[in-house]
Amino acid sequence: MDMNQYLEVFIEESKEHLQTCSEQLLVLEKNPEDLSIVNEIFRSAHTLKGMSATMGYEDLTNLTHKMENVLDAIRNSQIALSPELFDVIFLAVDDLEAMVMSIAEGGDGKRNVEEVVHQLEVIEKGELPVSSTIAEIAAASAVLEKEEMTVGEYDEFEWTVLKQSKDQGFNSFEISIGFRENCLLKAARVFMVFEVLEKSGEVIKSHPPVELLEEEQFDQQFTVTMVTAESSEEIEEKIMKVSEVDQVVVNALDLEGLRHAANSIEDQVAEIPEQEINKAVLPTDNDDKKKQAPVKPASSKTIRVNIERLDILMNLFEELVIDRGRLDQISSDLDNQELHETVERMSRITSDLQTIVLNMRMVPVETVFNRFPKMVRQLARDLNKKVNLEINGAETELDRTVIDEIGDPLVHLLRNAMDHGIETPEERLAKGKNEEGKILLKAYHSGNHVFIEIEDDGAGINKDRVLNKALSNGILTKETAATLTDKQIYELIFASGFSTAETISDVSGRGVGLDVVKNTIESLGGSVTIDSKENEGSIFLIQLPLTLSIISVMLVAIQNEKYAIPLSSIIETAIIKKADILNAHNQQVIDFRGKILPLLFLKDIFEVPISQEEEESLSVVIVRKGDKLAGLVVDSFIGQLEIVLKSLGNYLNSAFAISGATILGDGQVALIIDCNTLIH
Repeated sequence: MDMNQYLEVFIEESKEHLQTCSEQLLVLEKNPEDLSIVNEIFRSAHTLKGMSATMGYEDLTNLTHKMENVLDAIRNSQIALSPELFDVIFLAVDDLEAMVMSIAEGGDGKRNVEEVVHQLEVIEKGELPVSSTIAEIAAASAVLEKEEMTVGEYDEFEWTVLKQSKDQGFNSFEISIGFRENCLLKAARVFMVFEVLEKSGEVIKSHPPVELLEEEQFDQQFTVTMVTAESSEEIEEKIMKVSEVDQVVVNALDLEGLRHAANSIEDQVAEIPEQEINKAVLPTDNDDKKKQAPVKPASSKTIRVNIERLDILMNLFEELVIDRGRLDQISSDLDNQELHETVERMSRITSDLQTIVLNMRMVPVETVFNRFPKMVRQLARDLNKKVNLEINGAETELDRTVIDEIGDPLVHLLRNAMDHGIETPEERLAKGKNEEGKILLKAYHSGNHVFIEIEDDGAGINKDRVLNKALSNGILTKETAATLTDKQIYELIFASGFSTAETISDVSGRGVGLDVVKNTIESLGGSVTIDSKENEGSIFLIQLPLTLSIISVMLVAIQNEKYAIPLSSIIETAIIKKADILNAHNQQVIDFRGKILPLLFLKDIFEVPISQEEEESLSVVIVRKGDKLAGLVVDSFIGQLEIVLKSLGNYLNSAFAISGATILGDGQVALIIDCNTLIH
């Protein structure tokens, strides 16, 4: 069987299972008495092992198997949980993640995991098992609390249903069903088989489980257990009529063989009340009565789409937006009423389509946030600190292009908060704080932007230390330092190479890498600001655009050329007189609403050929970058519109203060101005 067609699904589902393992391990560490969490981790590990074996990744299979053994011993109360045990399991998950990433990048998924395998084996063999009496009590308690206990392959409830069905004269069968080797739409065939079975009786269990069958996570065969009033021959004949089925083996279930094992359980646990059994999915031979269908997991309403297809769809839609602009221009020039109405209708439809296409590209920030709890846990252990990471708004969505870039800046900010924000337990207790520090990672929508906050309750930023460091590094003069607000002082830590750390640590110094954080966020059309109170904590606020592909701009004219300025950077537009222009420090400025704003003449910056003389009044676009404002001098305002952002390509990517280009409705190319580059 060709496995390549399943590779993408394997990679995505492996990532999901490993993410579940990481998340649940963190939950288990805080709630070690809750063994239901261990079952959740065990199921993910078990599924991953099966998938890896099917795909032929031996190293992945072997390591998962070792981890599964330890988890099985934990859930059976044979191994006690400890911080050291958690460390080893987290290491195993890290190795598994690395192997899956290797496969995703075209590798063979092989990795040297001898050390972590050895540690898992030591844990598995080195701990003495719990006494049989305690184990029996724990097992009985588990059944009473509905954790799963098995008789053969059946849990207590399934076994009871099978036994009482037998007592009422029904047949119990284990049925193995095989599809043809090249069977297509296996999930649909499974559905047809279940439909046949449910008309003849009731399905008690399937292997693999129903949810995996629906996702086609099996080879060509699967097994179901059912109770029915019909014979094995009748059941076999009905299933064989389903297309693509080429093998059916119906075996009567040997309940007597399982009874001995069941007796020991019945001695430990009181029999399930009769009324509970009556609620089970027992069949009836009264055809007039509606058969009760077994409870199935809710079917998924989502499908996986290769991101390349979404990129192609986005490119096609971008061309449609360009043509829509062209039609608007033609309609305006011809002044034809019917054409006006048609173009307006097309504009409404494409606007709805634009919303759908952009939403399809939206990804929850959870995909980025998911890796942080494990990272924070490990850093806390490395730094001998106690830290609780709280995440809010993980469901908040961002465009995939933004998601791809935002991960590293958030890692920098979290590492800095851990290293120089949160104090040691001893320092916190001395300050009257809880010894466990708190970091809040929060995301939320506001308008056309997404905001991400990283707040810690640590030491805060020492303004004097920041100023002294900035002065000693020559970043600013004493005269300038005297005029800075608190927020402006905090923002000095974004200067390249700036750090207040006394010593360089393996983690970070507050400020190390923060210039990279700021540059990355601003390259995405966003901004980052800081607020802090000494000994109370700090807040880093990141503002990001929802999408980078289609943006709203103000179109302006500079001589005979057209330029686009993103609306997200614009405060307002104004008309000023030349007589109002002042000079300060060799810079032309204006007094705008009580603030001194520098004027930037775009015709000079972009060296636009002069074809007409300037008028006595100037058109100015007031733009901002964080707390800084500037006035961009243009020749005229054309209007607001939505444009498609196109890259300038490798040959022109170094063009100063230009972030891209767009094609206008009349076929002209307009360059898009990068306001962040212009403002210093």
